[in-house]
Amino acid sequence: MARVLLVVPCYNEAERLDGAAFRAFAIPGHELQVLFVDDGSTDDTARVLAELEASDPRLRALSLPQNGGKAEAVRQGVLAALGGAYGPVDHVGYWDADLATPLEELPRFVAVLEEQPAVTMVFGARVKLLGRTIERRTYRHLYGRAFATAVSTMLRLPIYDTQCGAKLLRAGAPGSTARADLQAVFATPFLSRWIFDVEILARYIGRLEERGEEIGERIVEVPLRRWEHVAGSKIGPADGLRAGWELARIRAHHRAALQRRARRRRGR
Repeated sequence: MARVLLVVPCYNEAERLDGAAFRAFAIPGHELQVLFVDDGSTDDTARVLAELEASDPRLRALSLPQNGGKAEAVRQGVLAALGGAYGPVDHVGYWDADLATPLEELPRFVAVLEEQPAVTMVFGARVKLLGRTIERRTYRHLYGRAFATAVSTMLRLPIYDTQCGAKLLRAGAPGSTARADLQAVFATPFLSRWIFDVEILARYIGRLEERGEEIGERIVEVPLRRWEHVAGSKIGPADGLRAGWELARIRAHHRAALQRRARRRRGR
């Protein structure tokens, strides 16, 4: 039985947070906690989360004093989980509050970590295939493919979708290499408020390069069965332009580790 804690960053989600969906959801055979992180909301999100926390012992709330962006909300939630604030955890992840990725996808992520001990990170991937329902706006799909290609080239990883808001990470036991790696990845604020998923990968690559290790099969992408755009998204076209600049900053900041990885791959 795995103990799973899911971080859900929230900013002004009082009107659209589906509390009933979170209360009703469970993973058969595993323990689940959901940690809602209120990122300095200016609406009634704090009240809504307090009511959710009071209604179900599996639902917890963490309030940040000011808005720091999704990256900081996720970072604070993950660090709290790894630090034992909500009891022991085996896996910690994060999920978008709008449930564009349904919670019903989560058991498949848990199964990957439980069945494949070498895997440390599971990323959801919005791949439009026959038999799957992936509803993305056309401009977002096209931008997403261009962005993913840039990230894949930068990291030298054949990754399809870094920006899907559904991730699950192996927490490992306290004192383990997996726990130390995850704590190091989340130890300091990310450079980007929105494309921090890319920096999670860059930081993790840096940790492995320090030990002379390859990523190998440590990261797995799980094609989602269902994903749909939810009205009220806080990401707009201007953020897409900003993401290109932030990607360049991430590349410059992690240049040494990425160059070591490039040399290692050329030397194969």
